[in-house]
Amino acid sequence: MKNISAHLRILALGAGIVLLLSTFFFVSTRSGPLAPIKVTVTTVKSQAITPALFGIGTVQARYVHHIGPTGAGRVLRVTVEVGDVVKAGQIIAEMDPVDLDDRIQGQDAALKRAESLTMGAEAQIREVTARAAFAADQDARYIKLLASHSVSQEAADVKHQENKVAVESLATARANLDATRHDLARITAERAGLIQQRDKLRLLSPIEGLVVARAAEPGNTVVAGQEIVQIIDPSALWVDVRFDQSRATGLAAGLPARIVLRSQSRQTLAGRVQRVEPLADSVTEEILAKVVFEALPAPLPPLGEMAEVTVALPPLPALPAIPNGALKRSKMKDSNNGVWLVHDKKPTFVPVQVGTSDLDGQVQITSGLKEGDQIIVYSQREISEGNRIKIVDQLVPETPQKTPKTGPQDPKKNTLQDKP
Repeated sequence: MKNISAHLRILALGAGIVLLLSTFFFVSTRSGPLAPIKVTVTTVKSQAITPALFGIGTVQARYVHHIGPTGAGRVLRVTVEVGDVVKAGQIIAEMDPVDLDDRIQGQDAALKRAESLTMGAEAQIREVTARAAFAADQDARYIKLLASHSVSQEAADVKHQENKVAVESLATARANLDATRHDLARITAERAGLIQQRDKLRLLSPIEGLVVARAAEPGNTVVAGQEIVQIIDPSALWVDVRFDQSRATGLAAGLPARIVLRSQSRQTLAGRVQRVEPLADSVTEEILAKVVFEALPAPLPPLGEMAEVTVALPPLPALPAIPNGALKRSKMKDSNNGVWLVHDKKPTFVPVQVGTSDLDGQVQITSGLKEGDQIIVYSQREISEGNRIKIVDQLVPETPQKTPKTGPQDPKKNTLQDKP
């Protein structure tokens, strides 16, 4: 009996070990390291894509006017505040004239004196001209009288000498008149220059625009060209955008764009590329472009606000396209771009040549795949050649929502009972 019991125990132990090994093998091949890798697949389709460029930029004013004096001086007053709308020709600031008004008054007095001297010189010219004419007549008459021996030679010489003196006096008077006229012109020009200097002390707005900065206050001393007020044209705003050079193929003026301001992230504004800058940034390897608004947003965004810009490039011809997530790099294939092709339910790494992609995640493949190929998009873990795979709809199944249990309700709990 003891031998039979021992034999039964050995059989039971062996059966348990076999069951345990079977269970372990089943679990390891279903959910353990030997289990097939769950993957999601897609079929390669030939389709045309519309590539797009995405860039970050800032809102800038196309025309910015830095208003300041042409000479050093002290600010007398500033008549505008930040946010004011000004008209063309409006006085926005004024510099202290110091002694400029007094110098203009002095030039006014000098101008009047020069005008008086000019009038006196002109009167002297008329007087000397009359004397010279009379002396010339007397000289001619005495020459005739001398010929008839009516006067002496000495008397004739005296009249001739008086005529010569009158001629020289006339020349002197004309020279004095020219000098006074030159003085009058000089004083007039100096006065006009002072008036221009005085007018330049009044700083005027060159355009109808918006005041965005006020850099000086009354009493501040500024140098020539230093900014006092900054004015922009609010109707000419654009976005200064930067695009990656490696993806900027096809970027050109006139392409449509979508602009999303950082302060209005839920609103997409229409725009277009105004121009592509001829100078690129060699440090950041970016291309610079200016994108204008088709219609200005209201309210106007502040200058310097960040904006996201998407430029639609011309559509490309149809080629095999795959999701961007399907591209992989194989350590055994010299790190070339490739995809895992499903062939006879086995993954095979196939190198591919990548073309242009769009912002929806679709990438065109120029070589390596053909329409109808089945490729792996996502996998539960890293795949190697010869791995067993299991195709699923999604890697992480959705957790079903728990619904409250409903059953027959006690009508006594939901009805009102009348009190006796």
